[in-house]
Amino acid sequence: MFLDVVNIYAKAGNGGDGKVSFHREKYVMCGGPDGGDGGKGGSIIFIADPSLTSLIDFKFKKHFRAENGAPGEGGNCFGKNGKDIEIKVPTGTIIKDKETGGIIADMFAPDSRVVVLKGGKGGRGNARFATPTRRTPSFAELGEVTVERMLTLELKTIADIGLIGFPNVGKSTLLSVLTNARPKIANYHFTTLSPNLGVIKAYDKSYVIADIPGLIEGAANGLGLGHTFLRHIERVRLLVHVVDISGIEGRDPVDDYRAIREELRQYNERLAELPEICVANKTDLLEDKRKIADFSAMTGQKVIPISAAAYENIELLVKEIFSVISTLPEAAPLEFIPFEYAKSDPEQYEIKRLSDGAFEVTGGLVEVLIRKIVLSDHESNRYFQNVLKEKGVITKLKEMGAHDGDTIIVGDVEFELWN
Repeated sequence: MFLDVVNIYAKAGNGGDGKVSFHREKYVMCGGPDGGDGGKGGSIIFIADPSLTSLIDFKFKKHFRAENGAPGEGGNCFGKNGKDIEIKVPTGTIIKDKETGGIIADMFAPDSRVVVLKGGKGGRGNARFATPTRRTPSFAELGEVTVERMLTLELKTIADIGLIGFPNVGKSTLLSVLTNARPKIANYHFTTLSPNLGVIKAYDKSYVIADIPGLIEGAANGLGLGHTFLRHIERVRLLVHVVDISGIEGRDPVDDYRAIREELRQYNERLAELPEICVANKTDLLEDKRKIADFSAMTGQKVIPISAAAYENIELLVKEIFSVISTLPEAAPLEFIPFEYAKSDPEQYEIKRLSDGAFEVTGGLVEVLIRKIVLSDHESNRYFQNVLKEKGVITKLKEMGAHDGDTIIVGDVEFELWN
């Protein structure tokens, strides 16, 4: 089974919590705080594996969660970092954020590695909060909690040459003749249900050629199989457009050619501008040879007449393919602005007044602050209040009309304003 688009869920590991600990040893008085930091959470890493040709491995396994970092320990011992998860995907896979459609990475280069989701930072132990005036802090920082993301994996086959054309025009047969590929071939429409790849070799050079499943009129709007697989010709450098010049199935080769060209234009203007070699196949079934010249005159295209089944003019076609593609620039990754998940600004905060008269403080400052406080601890509570004053939160609350006794909500913490 071939699968080229799939949605998965991925979550980097949470950071480990910092430790609250004090040195305890016989004959050692006032050993001081020695709580270690929590470990970093594991990351989600994608690797481009050239041996894979489909995303079928993700049909049943869709959830990937990296290991959380371990909490810190006493004796200034740091917690163990969580294990990363390495996810192998076929070369050419595009990784997108499902919600926004933003492209995170293009796994274009074989064996390339991309960290898509970073593990959460470990929380600091109480030893990190010791100061000359706060010598025995009895609070530590919680580890950073990560968010599960929904990702879309989309495979775009990496090939130099794409064989395109209506179903049953002989593309698979031509692929088998040009390369050592052995695609399934039969005399009915849509024999090819997935892109077949082969390597064409000549003149001490080689190129990857892909047989793209048959397009039909309306493919760009979702009809037939063509819409499903049009993405696989987005990376090719040269199109080999195959038409059935014999018209043995009752179709007009000129109409077929124009219909496919229109589908390419509707799907992606860049595809319609790619260099193209037009191939008139099944000449062994052609009774009137003048149809080849008529086709060329009506389409304005130079045509190479061949019979893939009878091996006629194959050498001429190979020579033309290598002559054209040798002048074209090498394939390159997609050009895009990498999508990045928004990071909280540790200095930013917002205040809004709720319908019940309470004031709610939100933002990056709150997310960072909540990880560091334990309100049941006097010093931690005082640290919390000092930060709110230093960052201007208290001043801003008063400017918005907050008075002593009003309820203030900061994250999960709720208290009354007294100043």
